[in-house]
Amino acid sequence: MQATRILAVRHGETAWNRDTRIQGHTDIELNEHGRRQAAQLAHALRDEPIAACYASDLLRALETAQAVANTRGQAVTTHVGLRERCFGRFEGHTWTELEQRFPEESLAWRKRVPDFAPAGGESLLQLEARVVSTVEELAARHPGEQVLMVAHGGVLDILYRAATRLGLQAPRSWELTNTAINRLLWSPEGLSLVGWADTSHLQSGHEKTLDERNA
Repeated sequence: MQATRILAVRHGETAWNRDTRIQGHTDIELNEHGRRQAAQLAHALRDEPIAACYASDLLRALETAQAVANTRGQAVTTHVGLRERCFGRFEGHTWTELEQRFPEESLAWRKRVPDFAPAGGESLLQLEARVVSTVEELAARHPGEQVLMVAHGGVLDILYRAATRLGLQAPRSWELTNTAINRLLWSPEGLSLVGWADTSHLQSGHEKTLDERNA
């Protein structure tokens, strides 16, 4: 089987990203800057062959994918498997608020304890299983083609780890910038990394790396 090329992109910026407020499955739209980032992304990908555009069904990812698809006359197919990690009762709180209200849980989260899940949320192990199986399912539909997948910081983090064979608790040294272009290859043997965090299409000075925790 021929490999599938994947353009994996994190959604544009939201107001909650700016506030370091946990979004998870909470459906937050892009802010003005995030919409500008999405337009810049669409312009950067204008000449790329893209067989299909996939996105998380959460609005911030869907809006970003639609900006790309609309310039190409394509449709966006949503998949719940591309959603951000569900953070349960963490959602809506800032990092500081979490440390104050749930100190023990906050510490487990920051230490990336694989089987820890906030009340009502997902663990990293559950997130990993969901994301990897979803990407395999979608990529297998397009052997020899290139597809766009617009998702979230936590999803992109899992994909990087899967492609580089890094564990869930390995320290992160890679960026998860809003609307950066990340390139992967998928084959039945798994994912491999081609390129990561290309932000050349974005105006310098505006983009900041954001941890998956406020994704």
